[in-house]
Amino acid sequence: MSDSNRTVKFDTVNPYYNGSVQKLYSVIDDPNSLVSETSMGGSVFDVGTIFDIKGSDTARAGFRHLVYRSLMDVEEWADMEAYIKSHWGEDYFQKTPIIKETLDKVKNTGLKTHHRGMVGKDGKLYADSFPQELSNQTMIKKYNIYKPEPVTFMSAHLYDYEKFYGNDQFVIPLEQIVRFGVTSGSSILRKYNAQSESGKKAYLRELGVADELVPWETFKTPLVDLTTKYEPEDRNISRQEALLISGIGADLYKESLARAILASFMVHKVFNRMGLNLWDLKWEVAKDGQDLVFVDTLDTDSVRATLVCNVEDHNYIVHFNKQAMRDYYICVHDDWYAAVNKTKKEAAQSGENFTEILKRGQAEGLYPDTPVVDSEFMNIQVDKYAVIEKFVIGEGSKQDIADIARREVEYFLNTKNKALYQKLNAID
Repeated sequence: MSDSNRTVKFDTVNPYYNGSVQKLYSVIDDPNSLVSETSMGGSVFDVGTIFDIKGSDTARAGFRHLVYRSLMDVEEWADMEAYIKSHWGEDYFQKTPIIKETLDKVKNTGLKTHHRGMVGKDGKLYADSFPQELSNQTMIKKYNIYKPEPVTFMSAHLYDYEKFYGNDQFVIPLEQIVRFGVTSGSSILRKYNAQSESGKKAYLRELGVADELVPWETFKTPLVDLTTKYEPEDRNISRQEALLISGIGADLYKESLARAILASFMVHKVFNRMGLNLWDLKWEVAKDGQDLVFVDTLDTDSVRATLVCNVEDHNYIVHFNKQAMRDYYICVHDDWYAAVNKTKKEAAQSGENFTEILKRGQAEGLYPDTPVVDSEFMNIQVDKYAVIEKFVIGEGSKQDIADIARREVEYFLNTKNKALYQKLNAID
């Protein structure tokens, strides 16, 4: 792969897709490609865009360009076996032979992705290098998106995935979440804690974990957790159900899980260079004949990367990802967060989208308005994205990351819900 330096022309008047964190545009002379324009907007709790972080658009697009180039680059895979053994033990591949078999293939081919390069501010395509100034636009290959049909039986709301079988060139309707450990806000921890003792044991067997789930502890080996992708709300599902709704058959399904784990090792290595620890990230994969292609927006918002910061003789986890914004709303605007959870429960009973229930309740004065982010906290988030962007172009400083982390901890320790923040992120 080399820079084509072709000028990319795309239709900005009629977006192909207008989402909460990105827009997609059709490429005028290439019907099989799209240009993704990353926004500065952010979304948490599935409520849509509710804040903007200056500079996050170019930082996220730059990180995406770096990661996808790394996934496709055979040279980046040359030392991956040694990297994995150094972090997960010399016997890792003996315990996971399918990962070793898959890695042996990937060493020779790299991983396939939909990423074709960054579109610079000069309009040219940079396939395997960076433009002089990062932009918020990348070029990707287009894949079909099919959505399951909703089905109602009595009071049950179901989804029919039949259309995925026998089709091709489509995004598989799953989110594959690779977890290196358990965070305090992890969905698997919430599900685990809600189980009976026998239910906990069964859930651990399903996850493939031998020990109980404890916040901020790493797994002996990474695992894959799965959710639906195109239902109104992401739904955690078993590996068995995921196989049935994927539409790709058992062999490709197993291969997709193994490749998701390997791709996650690559991202782990990228964050390790920054001095950050990767806890989990999610992947979306397309079926292209018998090929599996990594797609969607892989950026700092779709991962959990952290740093441990010591303040006043206590250790705190600091998030360099969207979890920091989640913690902000949970700790600083707990009344609004409670309203979000309440309307989600109502939606689960009625089948209506919870955001409509929330908006209606806000208009009627039943729920608080969506909060405006405090400027001091927002400036900390702006600086996080700025330092990540510096790392993307090879100029980052681990000391800058440590300084930003301290500012964030001190901010939360001065909020009304200091105790809740400590419960979520203190690890003493």
